[in-house]
Amino acid sequence: MDTFSPQEHTKPFTLLLFLIHAPFTCLCQSTNISSISATSNSTSPNSTTLRAVPGCRNGLDTIYRYLCDRRAAWGIILETLASAGFLFSIILIISLLLWSLWICVSSRQRSNIGGTVACMSMFLLATAGIFATTFSFIIRLTPQTCPTRLFLFSVLFSLAFSCLLARCLALLGFAAARGWGEPALALGLFIVQVIISTQWLILVLVRDKNRCEYSQEEFAMLQIYVLCLLSVSLILSMHFLCRSCTTYSYSYAGAAHQQSRQQAMLLFLTLLLSVGIWVVWITMLIKGNPELGRRPHWDDPVLSIALVTNGWVLLMGHGLSQVAFICRGEAKSKEIPLSFAGWTSASADIPGLGSPKEGRENGSFESESENRRGRTTNLELQSPYESGFSMTEIDPDKDYTIPRPQTTNYREPYDEYYGQN
Repeated sequence: MDTFSPQEHTKPFTLLLFLIHAPFTCLCQSTNISSISATSNSTSPNSTTLRAVPGCRNGLDTIYRYLCDRRAAWGIILETLASAGFLFSIILIISLLLWSLWICVSSRQRSNIGGTVACMSMFLLATAGIFATTFSFIIRLTPQTCPTRLFLFSVLFSLAFSCLLARCLALLGFAAARGWGEPALALGLFIVQVIISTQWLILVLVRDKNRCEYSQEEFAMLQIYVLCLLSVSLILSMHFLCRSCTTYSYSYAGAAHQQSRQQAMLLFLTLLLSVGIWVVWITMLIKGNPELGRRPHWDDPVLSIALVTNGWVLLMGHGLSQVAFICRGEAKSKEIPLSFAGWTSASADIPGLGSPKEGRENGSFESESENRRGRTTNLELQSPYESGFSMTEIDPDKDYTIPRPQTTNYREPYDEYYGQN
């Protein structure tokens, strides 16, 4: 089977990084058109439907404008990429679950991939959710999309990065992340962000009874725990990469060591690109857009681009590659019956050693009364340790004890040595 090379993923990563700049180009070209069409549509204050927008049917609600407006092409591009990523993630989840079920049914031995498959399924589910959340940012902010944005953005990313953190700990050999401890650890880290996001929504919507409104600074503050997960995962992946590159591998473990090094490289590259994406979108959202005078026109596109780009980085960098590693590792771990066909012993050339031996041919367990080659001898017991020494030659009246050294002055044995009387 061909080796899984990390160079195969450099091209998708380059294309994904290119996607960061392409929608901004479309935004620059469509900003003036959007403002003109916005003024034309706002001529009637009670109008909530679109008229004469290329790509959109007449009477469509204005909140769905960027899903079909061909003049603002960023919405169409991002929803296409998000749909493709969502379908790809779902296909990977179904394929992984069916494959693991087939392994459990067909394998006679007990398989220990249940925890890894569960954690990987959670990661792919979070990635699919990240692609789906993109639509809530392409659609304009409403009281219905506001809770979805605030809750799902941080929760889904925390689930994805928690799975990556648990995977790093499992690869480093931590006992708490082995087997089913890996998905349990990921769920424990994920629940923390669920509590944080739920508490914020309850305080704002239920206790204070306010509308679901937030500033971009508040939105970034909600991601502090997610950033902590991302930072810790990056540090652990860097440690795992350094250890896999510096550890010596024996020849019989070379394939496993090479696969471990590939996993470390892909995991570190995925987390490093994710850190870069998060630094860019937070900087643009808090500082870049106000200084460029593009707020609020660029706020939703920036977050949508971050979701799609980071989703594809996670899917290609860890999702697809990890599924391939799991399938390949399980295929190699199946025990093949040993075959000694063509095997020759080092002592095969010595005459007499190739014939099968029986217990009767061992002379140390024989008696001399047996008829060997037609000769009959007297009954003499043989020692089981010395075949040439007869037990009958021992006289019980003689003393066979070994003499031991004695001293005449046994009470003060060192007096003569030191010259004392």
